[in-house]
Amino acid sequence: MGHLEHKEDAKANKPLNMYVITLSDTRRENSDESGKYIRERLVSFSHNVSGYSIIKDDKDLLEGLVVKICLPDAKLPIDAVIINGGTGVSLKDMTYETLRDIYDKELYGFGELFRSLSYNEIGSSSIMSRASAGIYNGKIIFSVPGSINAVKLAMENIILGEIGHIYYEISKHLT
Repeated sequence: MGHLEHKEDAKANKPLNMYVITLSDTRRENSDESGKYIRERLVSFSHNVSGYSIIKDDKDLLEGLVVKICLPDAKLPIDAVIINGGTGVSLKDMTYETLRDIYDKELYGFGELFRSLSYNEIGSSSIMSRASAGIYNGKIIFSVPGSINAVKLAMENIILGEIGHIYYEISKHLT
């Protein structure tokens, strides 16, 4: 099977159960434009949004939530998590460090591709993005900046086109 046929076969997989996390000290559900966009786009691609949380930029809160929702016997069966926020370079931005420490496998190409695409829009400031992706406990995790433009870039140019393929790859030997 060639690469394109393989990728098309992977897209035919079941809709995924997704969890969306927004990291912010100020946003609430009615002002979380990025979280809303992620959820709406996932649903438009026939995925299920099984959970959504807004939490403060706090390493322990983020790690605790990710570990809890990615447990194999969690109440909500989650296939993937999309986190927005906390990926910059300020002292309070700790999403990358938190996730790096729990990833079983990091998908380095995601951050590289995101920064490359971002460069075309914002120039050399893209080096300050610490977007990442990885696998933890058999779940896909994407971490993107919290700005609506960054979320749109990641969702439209990478995540929505690849999430089914990644899920296929990590789950094909589990049955």
